[in-house]
Amino acid sequence: MTSTNAIQVKGLKKNYNGFPAVHNLEFTVREGEIFSLLGPNGAGKSTTISMLSCLLPPSGGDALIAGHSITRASGSVKRTIGVVPQEIALYDDLSAHQNLVFWGRMYGLRGSRLSRRVDEVLDLTGLADRRHDRAGLYSGGMQRRLNIGIALLHEPRIVIFDEPTVGIDPQSRRRILDGVKEINARGVTVLYTTHYMEEAQELSHRIAIMDHGRLIAQGTHNELMRMVGGLHRITLTLSRKPAGLLALWRMLAGVHSVSEEGERVRLLVQDSTRVLPTLFESAAREETHITGMDIQEPDLEAVFLHLTGKALRD
Repeated sequence: MTSTNAIQVKGLKKNYNGFPAVHNLEFTVREGEIFSLLGPNGAGKSTTISMLSCLLPPSGGDALIAGHSITRASGSVKRTIGVVPQEIALYDDLSAHQNLVFWGRMYGLRGSRLSRRVDEVLDLTGLADRRHDRAGLYSGGMQRRLNIGIALLHEPRIVIFDEPTVGIDPQSRRRILDGVKEINARGVTVLYTTHYMEEAQELSHRIAIMDHGRLIAQGTHNELMRMVGGLHRITLTLSRKPAGLLALWRMLAGVHSVSEEGERVRLLVQDSTRVLPTLFESAAREETHITGMDIQEPDLEAVFLHLTGKALRD
C-alpha cells in the first residue's frame, strides 16, 4: 500500500435550509486501502458520498479524487470512480447480461473489451449462471451484487460503496464483503460506508466514525481501540428503569458512560468484576430486577459509546 492519497477531503460541508447535514469534514483515503465511514443512520454518510460522487454540490469545502476537484473537475472525477449506490439502479426487464452491456456502453466500452469485462464481472459477482435471467426476478442480494458489477465495469481506480449490504440475506452479504476484499487485493481503492461495526472491523485498513454530520474519530482499528483502553461494555436488561438509578450509576467510580436502549441499559466500565456487585445492589434498593446481562470486550461500538454517550444503533 502506498502513502499517496486517492481521496483528500478538505472542509467539506452540506447545508439543507440552514441545517448542517455535513459539517467541515477532513479526511484522506490512501491509494490501495479500504477506508470506512462508520456511523448510525442519519450521520451524514450518504450525503458525503453524494458530494464525493459529484451528484450533490457541496455548500463549502472541496475534495480531490485522484487529484481532480469535485467542484471544478466533476467530469474527470466521474471517469475515475465507480459508485455502488444505496438504492438499486437496474433495468428490471433486462437480464443481468443486458444490464451490464447497456451500462458498459454508457461507460464507453465497446467490442471485445466490453465482452471481456461483462464476463469478468459476472464471474466476480457470482452471477454467471444467471446471466440471462431478468434482473427483476433476482433476489435483493443478487440485485445488489449486479449493482456492484456495474460500478466495476470500466475498471475504476476508486470504488465508493454506500451501505451495500443493507436489507440483504447473510449469504449475499458474505459474497459482497468477500468481493470488496477481492477488488481491493487487485489494487482498487475502496471508500465504504456502513452502520454495521462488524463490517468496518473486518474490511477496513482505517475507519472514520461519523455522527450528526461530523467526524468524531478516525484511525486504524487498533488506534480507535486505544481510545477506550480496557473498557468493557455491559448490557443489562431491567424490569424497570427508575431515573434515579441510572443517575446513580453514572456517578459510580469506574463507570464511564450509561446509555438507554429500550428496556436495556448499556454501560462502559473500567472493571466489570468490581462494578457489577454495586450495580446489582443499587438496583435492588430501587426495587428493580436485572433480568439479563451481557459483557463484551472493547469494540468499535464501545468507542462510539465512549465518544457520544449513546450506542451506535440508537
